[in-house]
Amino acid sequence: MRKQSPLFLLLFISFFSLKAQVLPLRDQARVIDELLTERLDSLLPVLMEKTGIDMWVLITREYNEDPVIKTMLPSTWLSARRRTILVFYNNPVKKQYEKLAIARYNVGKSIKASWDMQKFPDQWDALADIINSRNPKKIALNYSADFGHADGLDYTEYKQFTEKLPAAQKVKIVPAEKLAVAWLETRTAREMEIYSQLIDISHKIIEEGFSEKVITPGITTTEDVVWWFRQKISDMGLSTWFHPTVDIQRNDPQNFEHLRSFSNRPEEQVIMTGDLLHCDFGITYLRLNTDVQEHAYVLKYDETSAPESIRKAFANANRLQDILTSQFKEGKTGNQFLADALAQAKKENIQPSIYTHPIGFHGHAAGTTIGMWDMQNGVPGTGDYPLHYNTAYSIELNAATDIPEWKKSVRIMLEEDGYFDEQGFRYIHGRQKEIYLIPRINPNMETVIK
Repeated sequence: MRKQSPLFLLLFISFFSLKAQVLPLRDQARVIDELLTERLDSLLPVLMEKTGIDMWVLITREYNEDPVIKTMLPSTWLSARRRTILVFYNNPVKKQYEKLAIARYNVGKSIKASWDMQKFPDQWDALADIINSRNPKKIALNYSADFGHADGLDYTEYKQFTEKLPAAQKVKIVPAEKLAVAWLETRTAREMEIYSQLIDISHKIIEEGFSEKVITPGITTTEDVVWWFRQKISDMGLSTWFHPTVDIQRNDPQNFEHLRSFSNRPEEQVIMTGDLLHCDFGITYLRLNTDVQEHAYVLKYDETSAPESIRKAFANANRLQDILTSQFKEGKTGNQFLADALAQAKKENIQPSIYTHPIGFHGHAAGTTIGMWDMQNGVPGTGDYPLHYNTAYSIELNAATDIPEWKKSVRIMLEEDGYFDEQGFRYIHGRQKEIYLIPRINPNMETVIK
């Protein structure tokens, strides 16, 4: 048997320790269903009482799923079945909480099939009977002008439902927006235990991708690294909610502005020494999502660290993160956060841009929006939504700093996932505080200096 080198063994152990964090599919399904049961049994009635909704009716059809219903389906349901109708009824006075499916089958173990097809051959009649028998004060439906996540009821279903609903009940229809957003944005204690693992995995993948294991200056392209990320995700049994990106800022006449970052990015560039690399990367695992942006610097042969000017630029972006997260306060709106953080940053001579969003069941999730890259004066609707406890956010922003030797500015674009509760804001699994170096500095090797 051939003796393996210490480096090979280190890489072998590193790979399998990372891979071991990802559960086999069957175990993933078990965890998903356990989390869902806890949310439906313990979280949802609290949210219904808090938002003043005693009946929530969700209606969807196969392959045209309401975004909220997709988060309520059991792990083995990859889509809704025919027309799937869920009804949640909560009467705190009577201590009556029901989870009903007006469908042919139970929806998982938590939601009981409640359609007597012998008595009500028409599904809409069965739904109307359940509503009439409970006689709720409000009938909340998923329609919303501001949140696409809470606007899942399509016109056909709404029309057929209201045609069958008695007039006395029809006047009780209200938007479920606040309840739907609360359901999507609120994280449970167990979900947060899991979230730390997701972000740990994300950080480790980026750390490996932004290293000499993957990048050889003069040969490797940005698209090579992008597809390495995609393949790594697939090989580990994970998925992603967006195609990752890798881009370069370097000592050339081309400025790196917002538009280039979001829509005018060069298709493929060869990575060279002296380049400042940036990635936008996220994974999906156990129905939760991550969204991370970090940086690496490709050392020239005579360098042992990134240039001081670039390290200063990175420190400015870290400071902008601190300015924003220090603003977190329950009840404060995203637009208030944005205005206060931008004002403070400018007082400190930081050139800021803030576009932070909620994260959870969706990458760009429902909840408090704190700016968009092209809306630095506030975001109507979602930016007016107040901050609540037990919610997660992708702290996404950039700070522009002049690099004298490059005769232009660079934008340090950072994104790290955090959590807000009664104890305040915290990063779920830390954040990048120093730029990755490619290659990593080996203290046992002599560096050639001019």
